[in-house]
Amino acid sequence: MSTLAMKSPLFCTLEPKVFGRVAVLFGGKSAEREVSLKSGQAVLEALQGADIDAFGIDVGDDFLQRLVSEKFDRAFIVLHGRGGEDGSMQGLLECLEIPYTGSGVLASALAMDKLRTKQVWQSLGLSTPRHAVLSSEANCISAAGELGFPLIVKPAHEGSSIGMAKVTSVDELIAAWKAASTYDSQVLVEQWIQGPEFTIATLRGQVLPPIRLGTPHTFYDYDAKYLASDTQYQIPCGLDDAKELELKDLTARACEALGIAGWARADVMQDADGKFWLLEVNTVPGMTDHSLVPMAARAAGLDFQQLVLAILADSIEARG
Repeated sequence: MSTLAMKSPLFCTLEPKVFGRVAVLFGGKSAEREVSLKSGQAVLEALQGADIDAFGIDVGDDFLQRLVSEKFDRAFIVLHGRGGEDGSMQGLLECLEIPYTGSGVLASALAMDKLRTKQVWQSLGLSTPRHAVLSSEANCISAAGELGFPLIVKPAHEGSSIGMAKVTSVDELIAAWKAASTYDSQVLVEQWIQGPEFTIATLRGQVLPPIRLGTPHTFYDYDAKYLASDTQYQIPCGLDDAKELELKDLTARACEALGIAGWARADVMQDADGKFWLLEVNTVPGMTDHSLVPMAARAAGLDFQQLVLAILADSIEARG
């Protein structure tokens, strides 16, 4: 049975001065900009409250100039979606030899690509729903015949459930594909797994307590994630010890397969037979008041500031 390698304890014991000047990167231009602004502000306030010399950068057209003009020792990446979670920012910081939080270039790019993530998992025998790639109405008709209904349509490179839709007919599938195509040239359709959804965070080489999600919405969509007041978060998650261990082990293996480092959050479904199905891994999860990683961290004994410091500390131990 596999587990994430134990790299370091959850709690950060480093003195604030060790981190130097920290740039919190947030905002950006992706479809998840508004969420990133909220996450970034929360992270910045937590760092400053811990006496870290931190400042924020809303990543825009002047970012390269700010990189040159602003002097800082490391970056805390809270950019959700493209431009921050897909390896491009990580690659830029690598070239500049600036340490940063979270996963490296390859893991970030791979996890952002839902299709290639699934292909890696399938190659290792890790369970993930059957799928097809959509690029035409003919693809939609073929996928419907191969996979059956209901199905869920997803842009391959978006997060926060942006552009996703559940469909129960070919006409709905074609319409959902066209809508998702406005966000991404590559669109996936997956088998719909009927059952509870779980989200599982990893931090500094450890798997945190899983959270079971409940929502009156059709699925855990953008509104349920960030706006709704009726979303339910069950932690402890309600699984017996053996099934919870199975879920945590599957998460560990899924993250290891992608090369995840620092922190992340995996989303997993459980079907009526009790089998778990991997959906995706987020390498820069949300850090808002509705976000899931802070909830899991609290269940593990860390408050929000301790969580932020643990993520930052890993940037020292991971890349020095």
